[in-house]
Amino acid sequence: MVVIDLTAFYAAILTLVYIGLAVHVIRMRFKHKVGLGDLGKIEVLKAIRIHGNFAEYIPLALLLMAFYEVNGGDSTMLHGFGIALIVSRLAHAVGLTKSYKTSLPRAIGTLLLFGVLITLSVLLLMR
Repeated sequence: MVVIDLTAFYAAILTLVYIGLAVHVIRMRFKHKVGLGDLGKIEVLKAIRIHGNFAEYIPLALLLMAFYEVNGGDSTMLHGFGIALIVSRLAHAVGLTKSYKTSLPRAIGTLLLFGVLITLSVLLLMR
């Protein structure tokens, strides 16, 4: 039986972050009385994109982590990837919440995320 305890641990934490982001979208929709789309409300748009960006990237990152773990990947590296994913999505959310333009937290979040994706991809290709 193959066990992916570390990936499962980070998947659980990231799921809670995802739910938090979804609740934020719901709160913004109620605040601005928006049922569908964003109706040009920048707060709603930002909340939708923060949530959407998470949904677009995190499943792939977790899949790569699971492949790495199943193939005997280093547990310290897996913890590093998991922590980096959490920090990346929180930084991205903070950066985009504060401004719809570029920001340092948003850039850090994006670079961390891409770093994890690229590193895991290269490590898996090298196996």
